[in-house]
Amino acid sequence: MNLLIIILLIVTGIFLFAVEFLLIPGITIAGIGGFLFIAAGIYFGYAEYGTPIGHYIFAASLVLTASGLYFMLRGKTWKRTMLNTNIEGKVPEINALEVKIGDHAITTSRLAPIGKIKINDTFMEAKSQSGFIDQKTEVEIVKVFKTNVIVKPVKK
Repeated sequence: MNLLIIILLIVTGIFLFAVEFLLIPGITIAGIGGFLFIAAGIYFGYAEYGTPIGHYIFAASLVLTASGLYFMLRGKTWKRTMLNTNIEGKVPEINALEVKIGDHAITTSRLAPIGKIKINDTFMEAKSQSGFIDQKTEVEIVKVFKTNVIVKPVKK
């Protein structure tokens, strides 16, 4: 087998690894194919040129694969492909003076077990103490946290 074909097999394998890391993450045909191409190049190097040259081909393929992955992962490659957004939203904190344990509220959505309630003309997130609570049900505040409350249905 020609040395050019061995080099092409190894370079194709490295290219398939690049596709695997940058375009199709996970274990896919590109990654498996890249491994098989590199392994075939190394095998044919040993079979065609013997052990000493085979060792050089093996070492060169390891160095090329490692350096190729290093340059792909450290460069601005990821900055061009990744989503660059910041989360700027905040969860409103509950004012302890407005909401107290024992207050009554109305559910504005179904609590399954988390949903929305309206208390003192303010909407906030609530968690049901036990099970589901239907919409437009009167509930009582059981516990107040920083960002939500725990409620139970009012028994009539």
